[in-house]
Amino acid sequence: MNGWLALLGSVRAVFTAPSFAIFTDLLTGWVCAPGRRTVTAMITVADPTGRRAHDAYHRFLRDGAWNMNALWRTLCVHAVTRFAPDGVIELVCDDTLHHKSGRHVDGAGTFRDAVRSTVKKVVYAHGLNLVVICLRVQAPWGGCPIAIPVNARLHRKNDDTTTIAHAANMMREIAGWLPGRDLHLTADGAYATLARDLPDRAHLTSRMRRDADLYEAAPPHTGKPGRPRTRGAQLPKPPQLAAQARKRDWTEVTIDQRGKQITRLVYLRDVLWYRVNKQQLIRLVIVRDPDGIENDDYFFTTDLTATGAQTATRYAGRWPIEVCYRDVKQNLGGQDPQSWKRQGPERAAALSLWLHAAIWCWYLDTHPEGQTWIPRPWYRHKATPSFLDALAALRRVLWAQRITAMSSPSLDNTKITDALLDSLAYAA
Repeated sequence: MNGWLALLGSVRAVFTAPSFAIFTDLLTGWVCAPGRRTVTAMITVADPTGRRAHDAYHRFLRDGAWNMNALWRTLCVHAVTRFAPDGVIELVCDDTLHHKSGRHVDGAGTFRDAVRSTVKKVVYAHGLNLVVICLRVQAPWGGCPIAIPVNARLHRKNDDTTTIAHAANMMREIAGWLPGRDLHLTADGAYATLARDLPDRAHLTSRMRRDADLYEAAPPHTGKPGRPRTRGAQLPKPPQLAAQARKRDWTEVTIDQRGKQITRLVYLRDVLWYRVNKQQLIRLVIVRDPDGIENDDYFFTTDLTATGAQTATRYAGRWPIEVCYRDVKQNLGGQDPQSWKRQGPERAAALSLWLHAAIWCWYLDTHPEGQTWIPRPWYRHKATPSFLDALAALRRVLWAQRITAMSSPSLDNTKITDALLDSLAYAA
């Protein structure tokens, strides 16, 4: 309990005293509330006696005098200091859609729904489009890495700032929050052009298009009159480069794919992808399944010192951000808060991501062994905790504190309390 209050207390300076009390109550209610996480449901748990007017919680979201960016900065510095104290800081980036009903939700628009869309059919949905950057953390118990959100921005429909520009701006912010630290961002192919917009001390790993126009490096200046050439001879497309590569050009490596070690063949070549970055070479990394079952993958990195194994491992490590989105929406009800006006919708969505990160930070600090779930006969081989287990552990602590405070000290109801806490911890 003290660890959770200390973590929330680290952002006290962001708020006034009354606002911080509302913030603490709101997040406590968010964690403990069963069912849909509407603001009303949070109030029912956090403030059952009605100490404050219910609209104070709604005003806190839509009109409160506090800064979400300051919350991100504090959490980012805490997470990096605690879980990535040295070396390169590994980040992952993507955007996600928080579904919202109603035509008058500020900041919402109609966007492609990546979850329901397929190659042959594009599905659109109404909601808030958030660009998120997460810190990738390898948990002490091993397994798939964890993605901890450390910054987020709302991308509005028909906004002059694109999702890529939002990501570039957030990377500059993070670089400013963490002076002297090297950053490496991994994102899918939609963010490939970030390669030319990254701040100093930052590199990018992403997916390359199969039809990318590649060139040799620009030849040295000849001293003759006229503008010097900016690119060399054109190269074949990535699939043709892979087909032309000789057997000795491929290297067998072991990569980490979501906590599992797998063997792959990699082919490296430094090229100029002129449409992405006209001035700097990038490293093309072609990854091949030695058994020929899976298709070749084409990645690139702006770090010309990176090995093929590092690049393939980094891109495989992008998956935890998808797990993060699922957990925020399904287990934290990130789409549930019913706030429509002004800053309310954007703040509620961002707070759901911030809360997800705070819960993981608390759990990693207080339960480094990770074995907190209740043994079940249908989970005989379960070896690592999920976010739901981390959330349940925190719920148990918060509910135990509340039940103990309301119980008579003369009653010994440990068995009843334990059964109740077990149920409350995993209440959906």
